[in-house]
Amino acid sequence: MISQKNNKVYRRVDKELLCIEPWGRNSFRVRATQRHEFTNEDLSALLEQEPCEIKVYERGTDTVIENGNIICEITRTGKLRFLNREGKLLLEEYERIRGMHEEGRKEFNSALELYPREFQPHACMDNYKLTVRFEPAEGEKIYGMGQYQQPYLDLKGCTLELAHRNSQASVPFALSSNGYGILWNNPAIGSVTFGKNLTVWTANSTKQMDYWITAGETPAEIEEAYANATGKVPMMPEYGMGFWQCKLRYQTQEEILKVAREYHHRGIPLDVIVVDFFHWPHQGDWKFDIDYWPDPAGMVRELKSMGIELMVSVWPTVEEESENYREMTELGYLTRSECGRRIGQLGNASVIDVTNPEGRTYVWNKIRENYYEKGIRIFWLDEAEPELSGYEYRHYRFLRGADMEVGNIYPREYARMVYEGMTAEGQENIVNLLRCAWAGSQRYGALVWSGDIDSSFRSLRNQLAAGLNMGLAGLPWWTTDIGGFHGGNIYDEKFHEVFVRWFEFGAFCPVMRLHGFREPFQKPLGTTGGGKHNSGADNEIWSFGEEVYEICRKYIELRERMRPYIRALMQEAHEKGTPVMRPLFYDFPEDPKTWEIEDEYMFGPDLLIAPILYEKQRERKVYLPSGTWRNICDQKEYQGGGIITAAAPLGELPVFARAGTLLEVKLM
Repeated sequence: MISQKNNKVYRRVDKELLCIEPWGRNSFRVRATQRHEFTNEDLSALLEQEPCEIKVYERGTDTVIENGNIICEITRTGKLRFLNREGKLLLEEYERIRGMHEEGRKEFNSALELYPREFQPHACMDNYKLTVRFEPAEGEKIYGMGQYQQPYLDLKGCTLELAHRNSQASVPFALSSNGYGILWNNPAIGSVTFGKNLTVWTANSTKQMDYWITAGETPAEIEEAYANATGKVPMMPEYGMGFWQCKLRYQTQEEILKVAREYHHRGIPLDVIVVDFFHWPHQGDWKFDIDYWPDPAGMVRELKSMGIELMVSVWPTVEEESENYREMTELGYLTRSECGRRIGQLGNASVIDVTNPEGRTYVWNKIRENYYEKGIRIFWLDEAEPELSGYEYRHYRFLRGADMEVGNIYPREYARMVYEGMTAEGQENIVNLLRCAWAGSQRYGALVWSGDIDSSFRSLRNQLAAGLNMGLAGLPWWTTDIGGFHGGNIYDEKFHEVFVRWFEFGAFCPVMRLHGFREPFQKPLGTTGGGKHNSGADNEIWSFGEEVYEICRKYIELRERMRPYIRALMQEAHEKGTPVMRPLFYDFPEDPKTWEIEDEYMFGPDLLIAPILYEKQRERKVYLPSGTWRNICDQKEYQGGGIITAAAPLGELPVFARAGTLLEVKLM
């Protein structure tokens, strides 16, 4: 039976309740359940939208729902088909059952008995394993979905785990070359396969199906609709647009001040410097160990006098020895294990339950007292997955539900914890660094980095795909550890080459941030508190020899000259959700060649970047879309619409500006 109520269309057949409703212009939200009702909204990534008028009518045996440029057809068997206003089929569910022949439409008559939406109940529970199937489209390409450590920009043919890990962020929004975008609005652990024969989405434990779909004539139109539905980043503060210095790890207050003073003395612009992990007495104290950081407020004041902001690492882990562990346990603010002790979730620590609003307030108050009131206005929210032991998703439980059902919202609620606390203090233009994200994290000021990756050209190639797909998944603020995190010896000439090419790439990422656990390692300073952990080798731009230093300095200065341009890109990201770095097809969707290019990208609308991704590569082929382009290294002009060969000596990245824009940007 199909009915319409309050601008929603319902279909009730036997066990299944299906609901289709407009959710923004040219968009639908689609839910289904075999329970008696739908769940509440606290797991959803979607924001409330202004009401849209829909048109509902019968066409043959179908029920048709129109919302602007998108149309949904509900067939007599309950299968859904989505079309645009011109009647082009965008996406349809996969169904193989008997008796499907209808006059005027080619349908399958199959003995397979496969239905589009499959709910497999877990015994004696109110949850199901959910499988949703869609038909493939000939020649379709799929982008977005967050950050995965693989080199493929086009995800067609890939299987992706819908779960977070260190260096993996599942943000389940897919942008299709077929003219639609779809958000899997479900934070359960699961998977998706964008197969040649069908697309299959799976949630391992859930109460309902929930997805959002939009139609658009261009990738930008689809992306902006998605940003309206899930939220946009704040305006990036000025200190987010320049160069950030970090390493694992500065061990003392004097060490970090010495580095900052050296940058200042050399006249090298530095916006942010970072105090990394284990500057605290114990995990879960959320304060400086005064044996090594005796005057945090004074440190912040001196850094600010040099125009440098201090970012401080915050972890969600709480050791049993922490001064807060007992109270947090009694109040129920820590995650639980399904069996056994909670200690050991991450080393000898438990993890805060950020799905608990009272728990979020408790931890923020500690951060406010020990960091914020000392002048710190930017935080590094590490371990945001969180990195539970072995990623044993079946073993953990939050206030809001089992990890298997709700786990993917953790990084979003972690970002929300600090964002809402800072907002309550009156701060605007908030940015905090996180190692993970889910749909909607962007509205809480999340700048995501690509995790603890290795120092290699292979890893660098993965970061290009990760950054571009993260932007298309709705997270326009993205960064990477320049040089990689693991495995870079500062005296190794081969690493110097990787480092330089990564530094060139980093200058054209949304945030330019140097980090890494460099070799040879430095010994711990003590045996207790913040002194008992080792550190990596020096990781400042003068740490790798004079040639590398001069190249790094050149790109930092170039980044400074681009600041007005970057500011405009950040404004567009804030207002429209536009990715700062994006594939060529985003700006040139009518050019079929741009949909094939996976090793170039646009940094805003006017700069085309051709990164060097292979060892000893000193030139490369570059495809230039139509128009006139100027190489900012040698100032030569080229007519687009074809492939050129660009020189790329070490220290020169092929970058092309559209004629008439940014021609004052020139490498010195």
